[in-house]
Amino acid sequence: MIEVLVVGGGPTGTALAVDLVRRGLNVRIVDKAAHGFEGSRAKGVQPRSLEVLYDLGALDDILAGGGEYPPLGIHLGPLTIPWRMQQLHEVTTDVPYSNTWMIPQHRTDAALRARLQRLGGAVEFGCELVGFEQHTDAVVATVMGEAGQQEITCRYLVGADGGSSAVRRALGIGFLGSTDEDDRMLIVDASVEGLSRHRWHMWPGAGGRFIGACPLPNSDQFQWMIRLRPDEEPPLDGDAITDRIRELTRDKRIRLSGISWTSVFRPNIRMVDRYRSGRVFLAGDAAHVHTPAGAQGLNTGLQDAYNLGWKLGQVLAGAPDELLDTYEAERLPIAARVLGLSTKKYQGMSKLDPSSLKRGTEERQLRLNYRGGPLAASTTERTATLSVGDRAPDTKLLDAAGGPLRLFEILAGPHFTALAYGSEAMTGLEGLRWPTSGASLRRVAIDAGADPTADIVLADIAGGFREIYGVSTPVVLLVRPDGYVGAIATGDCAELAQAAAQVSAPAIEPVLE
Repeated sequence: MIEVLVVGGGPTGTALAVDLVRRGLNVRIVDKAAHGFEGSRAKGVQPRSLEVLYDLGALDDILAGGGEYPPLGIHLGPLTIPWRMQQLHEVTTDVPYSNTWMIPQHRTDAALRARLQRLGGAVEFGCELVGFEQHTDAVVATVMGEAGQQEITCRYLVGADGGSSAVRRALGIGFLGSTDEDDRMLIVDASVEGLSRHRWHMWPGAGGRFIGACPLPNSDQFQWMIRLRPDEEPPLDGDAITDRIRELTRDKRIRLSGISWTSVFRPNIRMVDRYRSGRVFLAGDAAHVHTPAGAQGLNTGLQDAYNLGWKLGQVLAGAPDELLDTYEAERLPIAARVLGLSTKKYQGMSKLDPSSLKRGTEERQLRLNYRGGPLAASTTERTATLSVGDRAPDTKLLDAAGGPLRLFEILAGPHFTALAYGSEAMTGLEGLRWPTSGASLRRVAIDAGADPTADIVLADIAGGFREIYGVSTPVVLLVRPDGYVGAIATGDCAELAQAAAQVSAPAIEPVLE
């Protein structure tokens, strides 16, 4: 018996496998495709997802494989109107990755697969799920691969197998929403002659039709997007595609070559009403599909995986099963909100509304939070800037040797982190017992006096922690493995002990001595 079977080797499934394997779990990940995805499809990685990828150990490859978004050039006859989709944000102490990063999806997938391989795992391509049965303490899945049919027994199964998810269909979970069969877009990855690579080119047309060409970083390719008429047959070969582009752009200099991927896209706007059925979970496009507007779909899937991974690890280590119910409770409302955002943007594009091309704070996903959820429902503790359920921001501190250290470096990894600010806070933290099974607790002392009992001792000389975390008196903040604040405790740290009990093994219940 393995612990988790992940179905689907795209970004969501592979990110989940990375998180589970680094926790020491026995995991398999299967995908019915013969090989990894080869297209540029979901090419925008948001700042919050860059933080997730940093923690998972895949960010270096993501940064090497991408670049910043170019400005738009909207072509209106002989005129080209410059337009910037999003304001460029300066890197700040609390937000080290401040702008959306453009990278073709196949490189994002490859970066995550490479990270999984370094951890000793691999996506098993050409291995299709054909069915599964749930039992009291396990799931028995049947898969078909090169070696024929085999059964895999696992404690939990996660369907990250896309919008046509076989796992979701087998569970009988509805996929509520709509698909507009008359609204289709031809997507083409190709090398192009006769077009500047300094802009994302857009040619608006009548009736909401448009054609766009976005230069893909670190290559000579563009991603072309051609919105088709309801009765229009998409061109199939390079010459026919070039002719159609020339007709729509009225630019005879453009010629395509080296076409590497084509797809006809229909905007699905759908999501499930539940993420869990017994020992089986849904994540990513298997649970919600988005329009391409706003670059939200891949990012929401990555963060599904990031939320679910540590909870599976904790429950497998003995934490209450109810912790797994919080996955749906926390992620479903966010998926609904993000789906509404991308749908609104896409509908605006259909009406040639310039505001639909703008990207703001919401798309960056840094302000998404779990306030009011089951792991942050009853707490009243907060700081001047943070509530339980908020993203834990980065900041810069000094270590015991006086060297600079980013807080994200300390938070990175599969552990919980307790940040104790002030010597009185350390007294409360020292009395907290933590179970030996599951994710460990890293105890961090900040401005906590002489020789505090902690794993890491830091000094906030520049005051960045005090300002960004909104603290002025002794306090302990418990940060979850997915980088969200799990508890804010003052006084006797009762809030900290209560939060710890929700996510830890009951056999060694964390209590204050």
